[in-house]
Amino acid sequence: MPIRLGLDLRGGTQIVLETRSTPTTDADAEATDRTVEVLRGRIDALGVAEPTIVRSGDHRVVVELPGVQDPQQAADVLGRTAQLTVHSVLGPAEVTGKAGDTGAEKEAGNPGKAGEAGEAGKADSDRSGERVLPDESGRPLRLDGAALTGQDVKGADARFDQQGGAGWHVTVDFEDAGSDRWARVTGEAACHPAGDDRRRIAIVLDDKIISSPQVDPSVACGAGISGGSTRITGSFDDAEARELALLVEGGALPVPVETVEQRTIGATLGDEAISAGTWAAVVGTALTALFIIAVYRLMGALAAVALLCYGLISYAALAAIGATLTLPGLAGFVLAIGMAVDANVLVFERAREEQAARGRPSTRSALTAGFRSAFSAIADSNITTLIAAALLFFLASGPVKGFGVTLGIGVLASMVSALVITRVLTEFAASRPSVLRRPHLTGIAGTGPVRDALLRRDPFLMRRPRRWLAVSGAVLVLAGSGVLARGLDFGIEFTGGRLIEYSTATEVDPERARTALAEAGFPRAVVQSSGDHGLTVRTEELTDDEAAAVTGAVGALGGDTVKVRDELIGPSLGEELRRDALIALGLALGAQLLYLAARFRLLFGTAAVGALAHDVVVLVGVFAWLGKPIDGVFLAALLTVVGYSVNDSVVLFDRVRELLGKDRGTPFARLANRAILQTLPRTVNTGTGAVLILAALAVLAEGSLTDFALALLIGVVVGTYSSVFTAAPLAVELHGRAAGRRTPRRAGRADPTAEKPGSRRPRRQEVSQGEV
Repeated sequence: MPIRLGLDLRGGTQIVLETRSTPTTDADAEATDRTVEVLRGRIDALGVAEPTIVRSGDHRVVVELPGVQDPQQAADVLGRTAQLTVHSVLGPAEVTGKAGDTGAEKEAGNPGKAGEAGEAGKADSDRSGERVLPDESGRPLRLDGAALTGQDVKGADARFDQQGGAGWHVTVDFEDAGSDRWARVTGEAACHPAGDDRRRIAIVLDDKIISSPQVDPSVACGAGISGGSTRITGSFDDAEARELALLVEGGALPVPVETVEQRTIGATLGDEAISAGTWAAVVGTALTALFIIAVYRLMGALAAVALLCYGLISYAALAAIGATLTLPGLAGFVLAIGMAVDANVLVFERAREEQAARGRPSTRSALTAGFRSAFSAIADSNITTLIAAALLFFLASGPVKGFGVTLGIGVLASMVSALVITRVLTEFAASRPSVLRRPHLTGIAGTGPVRDALLRRDPFLMRRPRRWLAVSGAVLVLAGSGVLARGLDFGIEFTGGRLIEYSTATEVDPERARTALAEAGFPRAVVQSSGDHGLTVRTEELTDDEAAAVTGAVGALGGDTVKVRDELIGPSLGEELRRDALIALGLALGAQLLYLAARFRLLFGTAAVGALAHDVVVLVGVFAWLGKPIDGVFLAALLTVVGYSVNDSVVLFDRVRELLGKDRGTPFARLANRAILQTLPRTVNTGTGAVLILAALAVLAEGSLTDFALALLIGVVVGTYSSVFTAAPLAVELHGRAAGRRTPRRAGRADPTAEKPGSRRPRRQEVSQGEV
């Protein structure tokens, strides 16, 4: 099953919608912006990942959908206004036969099945007088003013009733105060005899009665249906019921829209950029695998096989859930393969420690001890990442939500790869007689060059933690000054820009157009083919002279060129999407802090989050100094750096916690220093694996992917530094302050080590500040 490719890799369907004014609402830019947010919710409910939605001018919305199987169905769903209202039926508009012939047997609801209540809007102000509409059978009914509207809806869900035989239906739950109004309108209808049209409740969507059931005979007059819930029944199949549910729950469009154009568009990236990115990914993955094999020999080769299985598991999972893969997503997926090395490195380094410290009788026993010792660090680092992924998925939307999906799948697949596949392969290989006779082939019989160098020198890095914090502070100031001095260059996704569409006499290759525009001074222009002889150019805001230069560059390639459309466009990452992403990210960091506080100590959680904030500020500041764009690609890189930074800190603090459990007499600074030295080989090897693949992407790839790789390279380097020289010193300082606050409680006790008046403590007994 192939993975759906995004707009940048394959293109998709473009739908242009135009907003229309109503007697009560003008279709201005503000109304069109609100329309964009409602459409975004509908597209998410349709299951389309990584769409592009922008306002074009004051009255148009451009929607680009990757990999949509039925573009017409998507256009129909997006174009419906979805104005939902609920009305009391006053009777037939004209007497045509026996009352009750129009489906009186349908149930409006049942008191026993009513859901939770909901808050009504301002229904009194929505009553607009009587109206006449035909019911499901075409018989006209007189309806009272709207008793409830779509603003009163809390949720809607498509369900299948197997027991009652109602088939597919839509359950609608109203907000809190809406339950009272629902009970009142159904209670009034229940006062009329069964079969009377006035016992019916009409549910209207876009001026069409979609259901007009009678109130159940069991409902007493004046009592009504409590609970604020109803069912919309009808001859629905599963697709129709789900479409109706998403329209009702997604809310009404503030103004009607009309589909004015629908066409197929090409990829935003050229074939050369895609080929270069794919080639860079292959080279980087191969380099990472060769590095792991060089360091861990046989065990490294088996880990490379497990990583291949990890890639297959991740690919299958993404295909199974119908995820859409974009080029940054592809790069992130390949990067995740490099980062998945971390769990294997943790195990192998612990096995080396066990082999050296305890003289294990065999490599297999050392491996078993390594898996057992490394499990807590692997579990804690992955759980913190899963917490962030879950919150990003449930609370964010758009590309941030998609990032949460791929991140969660990658984490779960890496745990299966390291804890199951790698363990089975390595323990089986380590038990073979040929391997037992040659332990040096395993790669874990020795301690490794990095650990050997650290053991020989035994540096006390945490002797003066405040110096490291001062260095980190200076780096923060330097990075922050870049933001203040040069500002942030936000991309088109955040600021909007200009969209120009051309019709050319001859077909123009988008790749040639990108090259020509880059030479003309517009390297960030997004170029797509549109139809047979159309070309769409998206840039930042342009002056008239710059727009003329763009037209000239396109005309030189396409011959007789006509400008079909020239409009200002809004940001694809709108204000609501950005706000949701920031809320989700903030909650994710808070949840990680709480988990680390519960699993370790609040001190460790605070230090880890502090190091994470340091990494984010430094990365943003470096991009500000370099003048690089802050766009959707950078956002994906920033989220990846967040996960990497937390992972590094968790591994370090897991070792500190282990050492504290074994030795509470040693000063905390000494224990933290020991933990750094013991985990540094893992940090170096994991970082090198990630750097190799990112360097390949930065050197061999083109365009936005180069900036993506650059951001991740900076993040990996800064994250590795901060876990050792920011998180650890911060933890030492916080621990020292906490210990200082506890000291006065014991002030009344005699201290045998205290200095007597006039005496001096011997020089050899002095303790450094970091050990207090």
